Amino acid sequence: NVISETAFVRGKYTRNFEEEYADAYGVKNCISCANGTDAIYITLKVLGIGPGDEVITVANSWISTSETITQTGAKPVFVDINPDYYTIDVLKIEEKITPKTKAIIPVHLFGQPAEMDVIIDICKRHNLLLIEDCAQAHFAEWKRHKVGTMGIAGTFSFFPGKNLGAYGDAGAIISNDDKFANKARMFANHGSLKKHAHEMEGINSRLDGLQAAILSVKLKYIHQWTDLR
Repeated sequence: NVISETAFVRGKYTRNFEEEYADAYGVKNCISCANGTDAIYITLKVLGIGPGDEVITVANSWISTSETITQTGAKPVFVDINPDYYTIDVLKIEEKITPKTKAIIPVHLFGQPAEMDVIIDICKRHNLLLIEDCAQAHFAEWKRHKVGTMGIAGTFSFFPGKNLGAYGDAGAIISNDDKFANKARMFANHGSLKKHAHEMEGINSRLDGLQAAILSVKLKYIHQWTDLR
């Protein structure tokens, strides 16, 4: 159908997947993009992270987590990991916070959620943005809360090797913040929600229709596959 309708870039199959993924997560917004790296970069840019800022994360993630921070002009600040679960050691976060710290990006590695209740408390007390890197943790939960739903945004990769993988590169951002989501959608599409009406400069990061259609089919089986794993 994608081929016969030439719905190759964005279009109804992309919109369908966005709606299905948002519904599966119980969130208001899903913004699809080209890959998981872009998902983090778009989120950081839309939140105004840039030169002079610091973002706390871990060093044992795929390079996307830190390189996107650097690409905005900000500085990644690394915190060591919990040796049992390989996620950020919440007892070592606060010693790395400075007046330049703007956000924390915990990485839910190998499907293991970070200790989100502690991280949420730290973010509230220090007025920090919370961005969840969920590239390896589709539908994982921390105390009955799905990862990706506890901060301003959750970022996902659908690289073929992920639990929910496309047949090529693909990514998405989820958020319950409508203002953020609207701006993220624009930024990922050349700063435009309507063709040739550009409200700002953005980037070209769009999920193509073929990958969206594939993900829509695979989404029906993800919980079953996770249980089997």
